[in-house]
Amino acid sequence: MSDPATADITALSGIAQLRLAMSGEGEIAPISETVGFSLIEVEEGRVVFEATPTRAVYNPLGTVHGGWMATVLDSACGCMVHSMLSPTQAYTTLELKTVFHKALTAGTPVRAVGRIVQMGGRAAFSEADLRGLDGKLYATATSTCLVMER
Repeated sequence: MSDPATADITALSGIAQLRLAMSGEGEIAPISETVGFSLIEVEEGRVVFEATPTRAVYNPLGTVHGGWMATVLDSACGCMVHSMLSPTQAYTTLELKTVFHKALTAGTPVRAVGRIVQMGGRAAFSEADLRGLDGKLYATATSTCLVMER
């Protein structure tokens, strides 16, 4: 038996679901709390996440673990595709390629901006970059997602 709250949410378009979550009225993915990022802007074909890493996500070299950056970028790429979905569609990530341009340290606020490259009926291609508020580029990602009917 499905959860009535979930049933109501799945009747909405992807952009409506994300806006509801961003407003606090809907549920945002629990990974955002675990990793420590927030959705701060959303429109069809573009999303923006904001985060400030802590020492808790450091690797043995004393910088932010690449997995943390990849998770934030994956969320930006995926939610960008989510923003383009109709109420009858779902998606899953098939591929994520991440490039690390510069080491990131704790306490550096960053933004991940996801953009659509191409949205098709069965596949979606998106990209995202992770930059400091000063514009420094830390990492980029490209993603291929499978789009399917529910």
